[in-house]
Amino acid sequence: MIASPDPAGVPRLERRRWPRESDQTDNANACAPPALTPLRFSTASLEPVEQFAVWRSHLQPIAEVGLPDGVTPQDGFAAEHTAWNLGKMLLVRQRTDAYRYTRSAEKLRSSSIDHWYIGIPHRGNAWTEVDGHVVESRRDTVTFRSLGHPYRGRATDSEVTLLYLPYDLFADHAGMLVAANNSVFSGNYATLLIDYIGSVETRLPSLVASDLPKIVSTIRDMLVTCLAETAPSRQNGTNPQTLSTMERVHRYIHSNLGAQNLNPDSISRAMGISRTRLYQLFEASGGVLNYIRKKRLQDAYAALSDPINNQRILDIAEEAGFDVAANFTRAFIHEFGLNPSDVRKAAVGQPPAALHDDPSPTPTFEKWLRELGR
Repeated sequence: MIASPDPAGVPRLERRRWPRESDQTDNANACAPPALTPLRFSTASLEPVEQFAVWRSHLQPIAEVGLPDGVTPQDGFAAEHTAWNLGKMLLVRQRTDAYRYTRSAEKLRSSSIDHWYIGIPHRGNAWTEVDGHVVESRRDTVTFRSLGHPYRGRATDSEVTLLYLPYDLFADHAGMLVAANNSVFSGNYATLLIDYIGSVETRLPSLVASDLPKIVSTIRDMLVTCLAETAPSRQNGTNPQTLSTMERVHRYIHSNLGAQNLNPDSISRAMGISRTRLYQLFEASGGVLNYIRKKRLQDAYAALSDPINNQRILDIAEEAGFDVAANFTRAFIHEFGLNPSDVRKAAVGQPPAALHDDPSPTPTFEKWLRELGR
């Protein structure tokens, strides 16, 4: 310590200030490079007649979209869509003219994307119908919905923040989330969630990799709290036992995806339910076997996309339940539009085969959706 005089001339001991642990952490984060590169989409540079068709193609992984009555493609369509990939969550800021949207049962059967998502409107309104129940999304509310269930609706000219969250992130709360599908909630918990997500948005350019898991975990916990307040009022007479059964079955399937004998008989026996009941639970997903096949193909895609995974494609195919490589390749191409070998080559930086126009590792919104949480 060093003595220094005070104004009265009396020597005063200066205290050496040692860096606190939080200071060191802050300094380390300050030196770390930003973790996120946004994926930007806009129709601004296109000819008006082309704008809506390009927007429709961009949103194709999620839903079929259409123009409002009396509006034609020649009128143009203004849309901006910026996405950030937080690993276990996609955060999207979207501005668009008015449009209609449908996620049909047919699209659901052909799509492996079954994420949950929430919407936070900043401007404009939307009305969405699920199983005959219509809810209105408006400012200062949070809308919760599943991509694993058909829906349709329309939106006015709007600006909205969207968060896409993988099913597995809420595996322990599947029954509660199913009960709350197509909910709009407000109040203190919703306001806190909106404020927190807003603060995350403002800091997206400066976030580092170590920030992301904590942010995802915080948003997840806050959303579960909001849903816990909403789910009981949304069951509408649904037997709570049904929700509990669905949660247990989903958890069992996800825990046993690699088992060769995972089928309706084995699931029914393990869960103590009839095959008829099992089929009813998965009717919206195109059947339990279709659900299992899609989940296995998603896992295969994740394995092939991992540059440090050195498994043979044949071994990955067998883990996905395919004894014949040709059947795996055919199912994989049907599901993802890519050959398994193309995905493997892209993961390790090799030029892919010419089977597809652009199977490169260049990020796209659809690629991020398919790989979300994997």
